[in-house]
Amino acid sequence: MSARQWGRDLGLGFRFAFTGGREGWTRVLLTAVGVGLGVALLLLTTAIPNALAVRHDREAARADYTYGPHRPKAENTLVIADTDTAFRGRTVRGRLVEPEGPKAPVAPGLSAYPAPGEMVVSPALKELLGSGEGKLLRERLPYRITGTIGESGLVGSQELAYYAGAKNLAPKINGYQTARISTFGSPNKPPANRTDPVLILLVLLVFVVLLMPVGVFIATAVRFGGERRDRRLAALRLVGSDSRMTRRIAAGEALAGSLVGLLFGTLFFLLGRRFAGSVEVVGMSVFPDYLDPSPALAALVALAVPAAAVLVTLFALRGVVIEPLGVMRTARPARRRLWWRLLLPLGGLALLAPMINKGRSDGEFNQYLVTGGVLLLLVGVTTLLPWAVEAVVARLHLGAVAWQLAVRRLQLSSGSAARMVNGIAVAVAGAIALQMLFAGVEGDYTKDTGKDLSRAQMQINLSHGTPFRTAADRFTTTKGVRKAVSLGSTSLGNKDWPDADSTVLMVAGTCASLREVARLPSCREGDAFLSTGGDQDDDAAIAKLTRPGRVLHIDTADGTGRGPDVRWTVPAGLKPARAITSPNGMRNSAVLVTRPAVPDRVNRVLDGAVYVMLDPRVPEVTEYIRNTAAQVDPFAEAIEWSATEQSKKFTSIRTGLYAGAICVLALIGASLLVTQLEQLRERRKLLSSLMAFGTRRRTLGLSVLWQTALPVALGLLLAAAVGLTLGTVLLKMVGAPLGVDWPSVLTMTGAGAGVVLVVTLLSLPPLLRLMRPEGLRTE
Repeated sequence: MSARQWGRDLGLGFRFAFTGGREGWTRVLLTAVGVGLGVALLLLTTAIPNALAVRHDREAARADYTYGPHRPKAENTLVIADTDTAFRGRTVRGRLVEPEGPKAPVAPGLSAYPAPGEMVVSPALKELLGSGEGKLLRERLPYRITGTIGESGLVGSQELAYYAGAKNLAPKINGYQTARISTFGSPNKPPANRTDPVLILLVLLVFVVLLMPVGVFIATAVRFGGERRDRRLAALRLVGSDSRMTRRIAAGEALAGSLVGLLFGTLFFLLGRRFAGSVEVVGMSVFPDYLDPSPALAALVALAVPAAAVLVTLFALRGVVIEPLGVMRTARPARRRLWWRLLLPLGGLALLAPMINKGRSDGEFNQYLVTGGVLLLLVGVTTLLPWAVEAVVARLHLGAVAWQLAVRRLQLSSGSAARMVNGIAVAVAGAIALQMLFAGVEGDYTKDTGKDLSRAQMQINLSHGTPFRTAADRFTTTKGVRKAVSLGSTSLGNKDWPDADSTVLMVAGTCASLREVARLPSCREGDAFLSTGGDQDDDAAIAKLTRPGRVLHIDTADGTGRGPDVRWTVPAGLKPARAITSPNGMRNSAVLVTRPAVPDRVNRVLDGAVYVMLDPRVPEVTEYIRNTAAQVDPFAEAIEWSATEQSKKFTSIRTGLYAGAICVLALIGASLLVTQLEQLRERRKLLSSLMAFGTRRRTLGLSVLWQTALPVALGLLLAAAVGLTLGTVLLKMVGAPLGVDWPSVLTMTGAGAGVVLVVTLLSLPPLLRLMRPEGLRTE
């Protein structure tokens, strides 16, 4: 068969799609909407790498590293302090700035720095502070808003950020929170680290699992209106076309719908991109121009979708005999065979088998085998589901009228019912497998912080010079605080500190607060103790270093150069004490001193910290504490404790999965709704006939519900089985212990069922309109 003949037949089908009257236009429109939704998500996927790259570049361009070599004051220097905070689970990026000369570097997104007492904010922060929801945050930021940060200074449209003017910041320079800089941006390219092969596997699986349902939906959309199309094609046989030519013409009709779908998808993507700037998904937001698809990937989508439409149509018609007098599919179809449908998932398992028990120690996983194996397993869901639906409904007979109507319809067209559920079954199967893998390896990327949450739930680190003893009183009177304990600490060493062989920790506080870090025999103001039994097993060196009368030195440089030499003489009669685990999870041997035993010159260089116990019954108690911390010390760092902390890379991959899952679920709902409306449209005359014969609306509505519920239940059961199998194989690949995360399995299954329920409810109004007797009217 020549390419010319192919082109002529496809072109003929293309013209039929647009010249077939209302019926043809309706089918093209439904196909275009279904394909367009999938294309929009594919374009979004191709734009994600660019969005992440732009976010990274913006973050690097505004980097204000507060560590490095000490710089003297000059015309081109800026003193900048990190004053990040959090509000209701969202990070607020804060900076205090003091330019020291006319050539001081200007941060990206700013034209000039605000004066002391003023600030420039991101648009999202300005909106939040101006609303009633931002009242508590407004108390924490006592600056007047004089402008907004430009897009070049933000990593996302919903980022909360501000720059506030300050004065006399130089004394606060410490090399880690406050520093003097002469330029913005990363000074050095970070060294390339070997990426964890398990994390690479997770990223690969996330993309495969999220994109697979999109392909299924596109393949389903190009088959909309297939039964009516086949009846129209019978007329072509009557005027002389052969069966192959008829199939090519049908493929041309599908090609027309897919091309219009590309246009719709581009339009949906552009509308979604404009809307993307106003939303935040799992803590991540972007500006619309971030979502710029890769030209090569966009071209691949533009070529793959029409080609898939033609191939799917030809494949779907392989078992349909279109004759001049009708379509043989109306007869009882042959029973579907199971053996070849099992070959796909078995082939997927065969591809994944060589990587079982490989773990992360034997190098990276073969990406081609992983992709191929997972694809075959998920495609196996789409091939097994039609067989499962046919095998089950063939054995269902007795029941109420609505049940019998639904079962009979499924017996006649089980393939159409299975196609509607294929996408959601694939999505659920992939999600279950991924959740099992995430749960299995989560322990490898999660570590115990050691924090004792029964003694404190927040820690407030104060800057040098802040009276930490009086700060505890301020927190004690804060709403929602049960108890507040303050401690000051520093390190003591020989004169050549920190090059000495040993140092000793000094901890200062009241008798009550010192009992949080050591077991004291007795304590009165003015006492000093030597606490032993710490985790470092350095008691002998500390005892030698703390001989009575010895002069020890405190390092005050903080990495910024040489600071003043602050001395402390070890007093006679240090009382023995036994170290215990402090609220922050550490047990250190140390010198413990009460206030009268600490000279003022030493007291001024102590690092103060306040440990706070919260009343969980008080709403937003953490916000009240952060407000108090900002009032006590603008440079204070309020940290909310947790029992564990997780790898940022692992967390970001999981965040990407959640963001993608939300988009895919939205696509599932929209595509299912379009599919449901298309199937109802094809049954319009049947529904109107049943109404004309006196069938109740309630009976017809229940029959439609059963027609959806039965395939969905079978699809979800099959998805759970395939998902558990794939999850088990993936866990064995990474060497993680086998286990089923049943809450995640039930959550994913329930989410799929919930989407179908919502779609069914939304399809009821059109169903009621189609039940009218006017539906029997024809042209």
